[in-house]
Amino acid sequence: MANYLFILNDAPYGTERSYNALRLARKLLESQEAVRVFLMGDAAACAAAGQKVPQGYYNIGDMLGAVLRRQGEVSVCGTCMDARGMADDRLVAGAGRGTMDILTEWTEWADKVLVF
Repeated sequence: MANYLFILNDAPYGTERSYNALRLARKLLESQEAVRVFLMGDAAACAAAGQKVPQGYYNIGDMLGAVLRRQGEVSVCGTCMDARGMADDRLVAGAGRGTMDILTEWTEWADKVLVF
């Protein structure tokens, strides 16, 4: 089993980078791999709870929930949250406020780091 760290930088909508990263993360979890996701920059908004999207459109918040339900971990850059006015209680259930110390620890833990 390998350890995978995903670092997402893009907003939840507008590009498909975060969407595609989470698709891969879920597949790796289905293969019994260990996955951690760190959201920074505009990707902090990926962890906003209660996202409403048009019918038939993907929901990044739900996709993060699927990662968490499969025993993945999700952390959101606290500085990035603050810059965007996001409070801790606005995060999807299971996601937590992160720090550069956490990102450093997770990077050292990972066998592979994928940046989107």
